[in-house]
Amino acid sequence: MLRFFLIFLAIQAALFTAELTPPVQRIFVEPFTGVLAKASGATLDLLGREVETVGMVIRDVATPFAVEIAAGCNGVEAMLILIAAMLAFPAPCRYRLAGIAIGIFAIQVLNLVRIVSLFFLGLWSQTAFEWAHLYVWQALIMLDALVVWLLWIRSLPSAHNGSPQAI
Repeated sequence: MLRFFLIFLAIQAALFTAELTPPVQRIFVEPFTGVLAKASGATLDLLGREVETVGMVIRDVATPFAVEIAAGCNGVEAMLILIAAMLAFPAPCRYRLAGIAIGIFAIQVLNLVRIVSLFFLGLWSQTAFEWAHLYVWQALIMLDALVVWLLWIRSLPSAHNGSPQAI
């Protein structure tokens, strides 16, 4: 367990350090966040709200309300924590890769729901928006990463999840 924890911390430190560098921000984080903004805008359009998406900003056409998907709101941090946990845990490479892919998808689907719900909350009440943004959704996104990781561990072959092996 100590080995896992130390490897997890080392990988996490490396991933977060890399994420903060200007090249990674420019090449990966900003374009990723722009795609997330476009997907959120398209989802809001499908739900009947006319919006305009420019870069990382989603603006309501009928009102002055807008949201910006800033650092910390794009789910990248939750993805990095999940990736670090899956890479640190002893498992076959194919299980790690599948877990990472499914985990990233799960985090981003929930993040899309988060952004859309926050947009509607913001149209209705700035106080409700702030509370949900700062407290509810922050916790839920991290909880999503934890649940995905725990489900992934349960899906591993018994030799890798701590279950007794048959002799």
